[in-house]
Amino acid sequence: MAKTKTVYVCQNCGAKESKWVGKCSTCGEWNSFVEEVEVSTKGNRVASIVGASSSRPLKLSEVKANADERMDTGDGELNRVLGGGIVPGSMILLGGEPGIGKSTLVLQFALHNRCGKVLYVSGEESVSQIKMRAQRLGAENDDCLFLSGNSLETVLEHSRALEPKLLIIDSIQTLATESVDAIPGSLSQIRECTNVLLRYSKENTITTILIGHITKDGQLAGPKILEHMVDTVLQFEGDQQHMYRILRSMKNRFGSTSEIGIYEMLQSGLRQVANPSELLLSNHDQDLSGVAVSATMEGVRTILLEVQALVSTAAYGTPQRSATGFDTRRLNMLLAVLEKRVGFRLAAKDVFLNIAGGIRVSDPALDLGVVMAVLSSNIDAPIPTNTVFAGEVGLSGEIRAVSRIEQRVLEAEKLGFQQIFVPAGNKKALTKVPAHIKVRFVSRVGDICRELFS
Repeated sequence: MAKTKTVYVCQNCGAKESKWVGKCSTCGEWNSFVEEVEVSTKGNRVASIVGASSSRPLKLSEVKANADERMDTGDGELNRVLGGGIVPGSMILLGGEPGIGKSTLVLQFALHNRCGKVLYVSGEESVSQIKMRAQRLGAENDDCLFLSGNSLETVLEHSRALEPKLLIIDSIQTLATESVDAIPGSLSQIRECTNVLLRYSKENTITTILIGHITKDGQLAGPKILEHMVDTVLQFEGDQQHMYRILRSMKNRFGSTSEIGIYEMLQSGLRQVANPSELLLSNHDQDLSGVAVSATMEGVRTILLEVQALVSTAAYGTPQRSATGFDTRRLNMLLAVLEKRVGFRLAAKDVFLNIAGGIRVSDPALDLGVVMAVLSSNIDAPIPTNTVFAGEVGLSGEIRAVSRIEQRVLEAEKLGFQQIFVPAGNKKALTKVPAHIKVRFVSRVGDICRELFS
């Protein structure tokens, strides 16, 4: 007879207690314990679902490597983020905010895939609703089969019968197994379903993509062990009010985590953006004050962005500081540097900053572009449209060296800019002198101000 036991599980970290407590002693979260029922004798039933395989320890010389057998997804941006394609038998977790386009990305990939047969399981939509989304995307694929339901046993039964190359679960929070007496979305259900799918995926060399929800703090919902279990964790992010989306790799056992993919959200689906700089600099040919172009790095990808600033007299006494796409605390630090080291009086003025395109940037090399945009708006003098900036600003007003300076210069040259201001500390790192762009080495912010605004 099965033995049941009632436990209280922290929904934040997965810690268990025999009775309810207000604060978790493991992660410090308040009011995160939920009552769950554990069944101790049904664990073998889950093992029988997957099917235990006889295995023995092997030498490395006996193992056949399949590093070169990556599957082409048909999506250049997705291939870039995954490190060249999908590794057979891997498990990928895709997370993102509600409405950001996770299901659209995966459905679009499934309908255009070049991997073979696909089984798409949705626990959130009916098959007719998926059909409506597919018609909006304007794509069909007879190798892609759809199933609506939330039973893990049913999913595995159909998967064994169809033997797909790719299994997609949308989403893991809606899946449930009969071996766990808990509601779908609970920690125990997510942990058990993922564990079963992981073993099934590895034993049958089936690539599995799990779509995961995120919490209000931006973390993937479910136990933290979920991210440790899977092979790759992808984050789909962006502002719903803007058209651009960024696919970022947070963990990748088979490739680099420094690559990103950029998409444009359209009515007909997601469009790959091969050269985002050209789209983000649509108005750089106009003489406008408060606008500076900065060469930034997203992973190993160079992107030229427009930095827009507005400086005006504070109307209500207390100056406002607002930044979109940039760290507000770093903006306050840069304004203090301008006040103390350069001599611009900004303490009584409102400062608003915006990164065009809705992209959030954390590259320190954006500092110089932010400073020049603020100064341009403050004196209402436009920066020459053929100018690019790249450099980190220190607390003493010095311009510090940044990484990958050659890539930044070559990207600016490719897009037709004629001069770029870079830190003097990067002079030795720039081994190749470009032919069509003038590289200006500067060491302090005041030097650029005297050259551009004098």
